[in-house]
Amino acid sequence: MQIGQFERIRLGDFPTPLEEMPRLRKKLGGPRLLIKRDDLSGLGLGGNKLRKLEFAMADALAQDATVVITIGGPQSNHARLTAAAANRLGLRSILVLRGDEPAETTGNLLINRILGVEEVHFVGGGGFPSRGERDEVADRKVDEIVARLREAGERPFVIPNGCRALHGALAYAGCIREVIAQCAELGIAADAVVTAVGTTGTQTGLVLGSALYAGGEIDVIGISVANDRQTLIDRIARQADEALSVLERSISIPRDAIRVFDEYVGSGYGRPTDAMREAVRLTARTEGILLDPVYTGKAMAGLIDRIRAGDFADEDAVVFLHTGGVPGLFAAEQAAAFQQD
Repeated sequence: MQIGQFERIRLGDFPTPLEEMPRLRKKLGGPRLLIKRDDLSGLGLGGNKLRKLEFAMADALAQDATVVITIGGPQSNHARLTAAAANRLGLRSILVLRGDEPAETTGNLLINRILGVEEVHFVGGGGFPSRGERDEVADRKVDEIVARLREAGERPFVIPNGCRALHGALAYAGCIREVIAQCAELGIAADAVVTAVGTTGTQTGLVLGSALYAGGEIDVIGISVANDRQTLIDRIARQADEALSVLERSISIPRDAIRVFDEYVGSGYGRPTDAMREAVRLTARTEGILLDPVYTGKAMAGLIDRIRAGDFADEDAVVFLHTGGVPGLFAAEQAAAFQQD
């Protein structure tokens, strides 16, 4: 089965740009650096979840949904983009956010209010599940909402945190095809793609895309923002195998092709680190590109450290995937990290 046979509805502006970062390269030394701008994917201030939502929302429309429900942290980029996509398609949205309601409505929460999200429920005690793929408190709340809506004659459609793993795999396998074509126009081939890894759907898709479209020759490197390396590798391997099974492909992805670094998480998900602050400032001051403090800032910190450690040859071409999330810079709990130079 081909990826193009899956139902999909266009939401973002694709292909997103692939840009050189020569000044950052000059500052760091090392490989040729490029950035894949999925933060410029259009709808709702952009971000990597739009690629996945093109598949998820197609399923919602196929089921004649009237309202979509999803889960995330208080500053969830996924929740923001789900709400924006729902508006574009004439659906209503309900958000279940892990954590306490903050005193100030800033960052993504402010955007959710502007988007007119119908209901926002704060539950549980943290913004990101520590190990498992499910959060029982959030799931119970979703079940309650679904039952209430169905009793009222609604047709709710639930989108998991970060979208279904299969949707992430399909979406970001396609992203690799874009990268290959864009690099060819520059007369180069990508040796590595570096991404933040949270719910793992994005890295699963990149690994799948490398296997399908590049013979596994593009090294996909994940920088964890929350969970430990082994948990993430196991999850990505399982999701990639499931996607290959659905696609009826007989190829296999070696476990050692799934690379994750978990040294850059710091004290926890969404908590600033000195390396993240340096990475955000350095990228902004050399290239004029803003990263976010939760995902891409830590991913860039990991890439910078790997360059300094000599992991890449000077002739390598390394693509950094900008997954979006810049509204997180303006969340009250994150902005304080950048108040001083």
